[in-house]
Amino acid sequence: MWRSCLRLWDEGRRLLNRPRGGLIASVGPGPNPRLQARAYAPLTERKRFYQNVSITQGEGGFEINLDHRKLKTPQAKLFTVPSEALAIAVATEWDSQQDTIKFYTMHLTTLCNTSLDNPTQRNKDQLIRAAVKFLDTDTICYRVEEPETLVELQKNEWDPVIEWAEKRPFPFRYGVEIGSSTSIMGPSIPARTQEVLISHLASYNMWALQGIEFVVTQLKSMVLTLGLIDLRLTVEQAVLLSRLEEEYQVPVSTKSNSFPPRARSDTCCLWPEPHPGDITSSTDNSACDPQPSA
Repeated sequence: MWRSCLRLWDEGRRLLNRPRGGLIASVGPGPNPRLQARAYAPLTERKRFYQNVSITQGEGGFEINLDHRKLKTPQAKLFTVPSEALAIAVATEWDSQQDTIKFYTMHLTTLCNTSLDNPTQRNKDQLIRAAVKFLDTDTICYRVEEPETLVELQKNEWDPVIEWAEKRPFPFRYGVEIGSSTSIMGPSIPARTQEVLISHLASYNMWALQGIEFVVTQLKSMVLTLGLIDLRLTVEQAVLLSRLEEEYQVPVSTKSNSFPPRARSDTCCLWPEPHPGDITSSTDNSACDPQPSA
């Protein structure tokens, strides 16, 4: 999921073709009594102050070391992550910085701080409900009535995703009703559908839920996020499907090869065909970048 978050961020930036800023933590040695007030000040760059980056395993997980100093979060907590792979990815972000540290390029570091500091103080239930709430306004559930080519494009690209989500097979069958609508009010999502998805998301830990909620927020779609979690969609496919109407509006001369020209009604069918025996797997982004300890 964390790899998906990073690729989702980069893919979204590539498609939107615009820089992405963000709230970044101030960086300085040691705890500071004014840290709580300054922690999420908008710092975007600073001169690189370390030579080497390494990881070590501690009692609480894997830690990041900048020379002799251990990385800390904006709220002065020891920066620890639950897996070595994630630690290596974060360390790579810090190691890849040149003379200037560009905090806005360190997306996994930012997301990890969301989990560690939890600046909005949301519990597991609140994260789950924030993600599931997007079902009421899910991008792929809203349909147009014209032009015909776009209607056909939405049907061919989005319907298979919804059908899969409604009939998701082993190991956990959703068995829910989602549907779509051309009404400005969107489809009426049954209460049972929300209850089933809430129950399913409850099986994930806080780290995973922070990532899931971030992805849902970026895609504006709970359904596409479910496909991404189950590896039924790549990050690139999920982003393109979430931007289907915008991509349709792009002039043919500047359109990428991801979608066919507007004049065509046949589509590229991004949703992969199921294979027999397939087994599927079980952000308000207000966090900021960390502060190394002295």
